[in-house]
Amino acid sequence: MELHNLQPAVGSNKKTKRIGRGTGSGYGGTSTRGHKGAKSRSGYKHKVGFEGGQMPLQRRVPKFGFKNINRVEYKAINLDALEALAAAGATKITIEDLRNAGLLAKKALVKILGNGTLSHAIEVEANAFSKAAEEAIKAAGGNVVIK
Repeated sequence: MELHNLQPAVGSNKKTKRIGRGTGSGYGGTSTRGHKGAKSRSGYKHKVGFEGGQMPLQRRVPKFGFKNINRVEYKAINLDALEALAAAGATKITIEDLRNAGLLAKKALVKILGNGTLSHAIEVEANAFSKAAEEAIKAAGGNVVIK
């Protein structure tokens, strides 16, 4: 390979359409714009979303709701799930333990809810607790750690 025989890969360079350069070019005459009408003329601009006078989509469809950008989404785990882990011999339950047990996705935040009963004294680590869950854990002799 020498400098004088370098060339681009086959199909990487395309010739540009030379519009309006006579009928022999294949793009003369109407210059690919069709016949008559506003779209064929110079200076034509269309408004974004304009549908020819028909009621546009953004006006046909009703507005509803909003998305709160500050919302924090928690994965809810109840006391009965903690009871099952404690029955298996756990004395301290961390977020990593819940992930390993298959109760959580990788980056999910955890909130412990008070559905179920707890009979073991365990230390529970989570991102949030409901009041009922916190009281039930402490009543069973356990401890609550908010991470």
